[in-house]
Amino acid sequence: MTTKADWPLLARAGAVLVACVLAYTSCGALMPGASSAVNQGVAGGAVKVVFIGTDLTKTASLTGFKNPDVGSPAAQVTALAKYINANGGIAGRRLDAVYEEYEASADSPSAETTLCSKITQDDKAFAVILTGQLQSNARPCYAQRKTLMLDATLIADDRSTFAALSPYLWTASFPEYDAFATSFLAVLKREGFFEGRKQAGVVAADTPANRAVYAKSVTPALAAAGVTGTVNWIDTTDLGTLNTGLSQAAVNFRGKKIDRVFFFGGARIAPFFMTSAVAQNFTARYGISTFDSPSFMVANPDTIPPAALKGMVGVGFAPGYDVPDSQLPFPSTAAEKNCLGIYSAAGITFKARENARVAFTYCDAALLLQTAAKDLPDLTADAWGRAAQALGTSFATATGFGGSLQAGGNAAASGYRVLKFSDACSCFTYSGEVTPLGE
Repeated sequence: MTTKADWPLLARAGAVLVACVLAYTSCGALMPGASSAVNQGVAGGAVKVVFIGTDLTKTASLTGFKNPDVGSPAAQVTALAKYINANGGIAGRRLDAVYEEYEASADSPSAETTLCSKITQDDKAFAVILTGQLQSNARPCYAQRKTLMLDATLIADDRSTFAALSPYLWTASFPEYDAFATSFLAVLKREGFFEGRKQAGVVAADTPANRAVYAKSVTPALAAAGVTGTVNWIDTTDLGTLNTGLSQAAVNFRGKKIDRVFFFGGARIAPFFMTSAVAQNFTARYGISTFDSPSFMVANPDTIPPAALKGMVGVGFAPGYDVPDSQLPFPSTAAEKNCLGIYSAAGITFKARENARVAFTYCDAALLLQTAAKDLPDLTADAWGRAAQALGTSFATATGFGGSLQAGGNAAASGYRVLKFSDACSCFTYSGEVTPLGE
């Protein structure tokens, strides 16, 4: 079984825990509106695009974490390139797809800089598909080198982050964090999560994006619900700071007799907190989301106490990371069927949706790149970005729900469903219809 590329579900694990602080340093960041006149990677009738796959084999052996078999990312990239080139290419040019494997256990800021330099200076790529580059210097490095990024990492990118790295940072699979936060708090209130409570605990990754969205969206939402939030900002720099922060959060919540806790910013904080909470004799009902890797919690009972799952409620926006196929038939959407058809034509099949979740993010990125580039005479990040934001609802994501790109938007996922843990199936389930993010 391979665990390559499915980095979001093992990020921050054990010895390879890494920072996801978006304090844009090292390579530096562009100012909003920076020009991308350079069209590096577009030459000789071809467009070079690098697809990163993160190898977790060593990490899995160190941690013992169970993770779905996501197949061969390299073969998936080859299949996508064959399809794209047989159907018009990228702006009429041949897609020169390169698969670049990244060793998760060696992750560090310097390793990310080396990877960025290889892709932007040696490979001279026009675009890169990110699948787990969580270090704080990664995205600014690609932006400074004027390389388009299609982010397939389950990471909290807010509106200000997209603006700061404009026109280079996009995601074809996941939501913008501002809209997500609005929906998350609205769902918790509607589902009675705060009912009868005057206070709630918040465990949040200490990043600039998290702090900004928390102040703008979470604080007023809690006030409107008549709830005072006790937030513990967690330094995720390394395993030591993470464990110290999470243990202290549990102690703080226990001292204040808080029994409602939700998580903000992903970064695998939720499952690690639940383990720390048990050691501190703290229990609560939890509010969670796709960012917290729900399916990982179910699949790893030795790491996540099963009792902690009871009563969980929140927001789900990516079925492959949320629920088993027994709760949502696979495939369900036209976008899923389209991507499965592309892979099937190359002899690639998937037993279940969770096995296709990396392949789906690759497919989303490749198809968005192709769709927005259609008929562009001059392929630059600026021109591509304007075309992408003109797509409206014509592009749909296979990874998540819906699809909507418009002026000022850089994230294609546009919908969510209420996510709950069910004792009946010992799994997470969806309830209600798909709702627009931001509502």
